[in-house]
Amino acid sequence: MDFTGEKETQNVVSTKDNGTMPKRIDRRVRKTKSQLRKGLTVLLQKKPIKDITVRELSDLVDINRGTFYLHYKDIYDMLSEIEEEMFRDVNQIINETPNPLAAGTPLPFLEKMFTYLSDNSDLCIALLGENGDIAFVDKLKSVVRTKCLYDWMSIHDNSNVVAFEYFYSFIVSGCIGLLSSWLSNGEKETPKQMATLAEQIILHGIAFFNKK
Repeated sequence: MDFTGEKETQNVVSTKDNGTMPKRIDRRVRKTKSQLRKGLTVLLQKKPIKDITVRELSDLVDINRGTFYLHYKDIYDMLSEIEEEMFRDVNQIINETPNPLAAGTPLPFLEKMFTYLSDNSDLCIALLGENGDIAFVDKLKSVVRTKCLYDWMSIHDNSNVVAFEYFYSFIVSGCIGLLSSWLSNGEKETPKQMATLAEQIILHGIAFFNKK
């Protein structure tokens, strides 16, 4: 009988106070999930999620299928967890950034967002591509919209909500298109440069291109 798992559990308990074993286990889990995530983004750029199998993903990243099932129920469960993590990160950025309307500029928020999305560019390219998850993009739009609408209403008590909806739809679709083009072209500009460009377009529209 193999008692390896039991011994490992005992070691974790006995070394929990000095923090050695649990941290090693956490690192192994993070490494495994990172490998699986990278593999999934590669496959999503080639085919839709419905055509990706656990065997295919496991073979690609050289991980046993049993290891995959230690962390996820199936491919959809894995993608859902990855997306939820991104939503939490985006919400944190939103909550930590001053109200763009009150500050008079969306630049701080835009710079943080472009930086974060650049750090996760492989996943963003996959999710925004032809095999991406439309529901994810729609939910991301909704998350940002809720915050922007709240900020808008807090400053403009009698603001026209319908006009805001049109304005927001126009701006957010443009920003996603800008982001997608930037990532697809190899991120030749820095996140700060892209944030500045997006800010100028949002604030000045077509007039921005007439500037010398």
